[in-house]
Amino acid sequence: MHFSRIMIHAIVVAALALAPMLASADENNEAVKVMEEYLVFVEYGGGTISAEQIPKDDWKRFHVIDARDKAQFDKEHISGAVNLEWRQVLEQRASISKNKPVLIYCNTGSLSAQAGFALRVAGYENVRILQGGFADWKAKGGFDAATKATQVRNEVK
Repeated sequence: MHFSRIMIHAIVVAALALAPMLASADENNEAVKVMEEYLVFVEYGGGTISAEQIPKDDWKRFHVIDARDKAQFDKEHISGAVNLEWRQVLEQRASISKNKPVLIYCNTGSLSAQAGFALRVAGYENVRILQGGFADWKAKGGFDAATKATQVRNEVK
């Protein structure tokens, strides 16, 4: 249920952010066509991944992007992440690899969902959004989230 609320929230936020631009768009607008095509074929979840799905040793495979502002990044961030504010992802997309898995996060997942959507529409099939963002990552154990989730499942058996 929590996942569904996050996805609905992310979609609503993205729609509200894009609404002014799309309100004046006509049927021949190329951007609208690209987004329509993307939404027809995107997998359920839109490229989200939870901290529990990433084993500790796999984190080094990702190009991790902290999409929050510099002040938040400077205060605390996932080790190894680079700071690229969510509004700048398309402008700075040349710095983002298309050949390595990309993981993007913000505080809760809302802004990174918008940035991830923009990148995926721009052809970055390798982008995943950290479900629940930095707050959820910390609450679930950070790099150890996958191990902790496995331990909990084993204790329940």
